[in-house]
Amino acid sequence: MAQTERAQRRQRTGKVVSDRMDKTITVAVDRQIKHPIYGKFITKTTKYLAHDEENDAKAGDTVQIMSTRPLSKRKTWRLVDILERAK
Repeated sequence: MAQTERAQRRQRTGKVVSDRMDKTITVAVDRQIKHPIYGKFITKTTKYLAHDEENDAKAGDTVQIMSTRPLSKRKTWRLVDILERAK
């Protein structure tokens, strides 16, 4: 059987806002969009649930997450790297 190439996985960088669940973190990812009429930049925030196998990330950390297969109803991302620890 021939190997089929997998699509490129999505990656996001965001800040951990909650680490209270076991092996799960909540990551807030900010993006800036331009208002269609007024031209002002607006910051929109999206929260993702990400799998953290070692419970390593803490609230306030800046992390990188990657899309993966569904692990639960809302958890389809996993922790790749902790870029910066909270002060």
